[in-house]
Amino acid sequence: MAELTQKQLLDIVNTTHTAPGNPRVRELTGRIVADLFKTIDELDVSPDEFWSAVNWLNRLAQGGQTGLITAGLGFDRLLDIRMDEADAKAGRAAGTPRAIEGPLFVAGAPSSKFEVRLDEGEPKGELFVMEGQVRDVDGKPVAHAVMDVWHANEKGGYSHFFPGMQPYELRRQIETDAQGRYRFRSYLPPGYAIPPNSPTSELFEALGRHGNRPAHIHFLVVAPGLRTLTTQVNIPGDSFIDDDFAFATRDGLIVEIEKNVAPAGYESLGISAPFTRSRFDFVLQKALNASEALPLTRMERVTA
Repeated sequence: MAELTQKQLLDIVNTTHTAPGNPRVRELTGRIVADLFKTIDELDVSPDEFWSAVNWLNRLAQGGQTGLITAGLGFDRLLDIRMDEADAKAGRAAGTPRAIEGPLFVAGAPSSKFEVRLDEGEPKGELFVMEGQVRDVDGKPVAHAVMDVWHANEKGGYSHFFPGMQPYELRRQIETDAQGRYRFRSYLPPGYAIPPNSPTSELFEALGRHGNRPAHIHFLVVAPGLRTLTTQVNIPGDSFIDDDFAFATRDGLIVEIEKNVAPAGYESLGISAPFTRSRFDFVLQKALNASEALPLTRMERVTA
């Protein structure tokens, strides 16, 4: 092959093909490659810096931490912002705000009707009940909506990803009753930090940023004919609630907490003493098409 200038090399990389391929993939790849060529040239990236980055990417993928980086660099929230903007432009800015899914959802959690315990045995934190209703934007209760709920344990770990936890620990699926109601018992989860001594922590130390997330609980709420909602709520009072590593805190998703709630009426959840409670209703938009109502997480959508 003849000697090449940078421009000639980029043109060959982005224009040479022996089959039609996928035009959208070619378009996206062309932009990314061009931007990286420009970065390497304008910032005078050395071969050592380049191959160090390649090694870091390999370790990042091997450790399953790509989803942490996309959240921590703002990409997950950017996608939500763009969807919010599209909804506002289309006159659909209604319902419970979406929030990032994160990389730690696991399908197949045990299912219950109306109420369930996420925790097992003695609480490993402050005994907590969250309850409310699923409604549509017209205020109509959504019977038999299906809600996946999951959160971290007292050490900030998630089952299936954190050693020593039971399968589906702190993960359950709830089907709402005829009035669209749900409730679950657990304990207030703590905030947590990204794994230390990991590719993710290496990058954020180099950036001079922390890797802390405030206390939160994840939800995936689905119902026929309604737009699938991926969201998470925050527990008030956490010191990182306004400085979330993943930029996921939203004003409409900070729950209110009631202390010393009387146990009467909660005996079916094994509660016999005063506890902490939060009431929160989920409001779902009407789906414009079948795709919007698919009962899938964001990653499940792209692998289905």
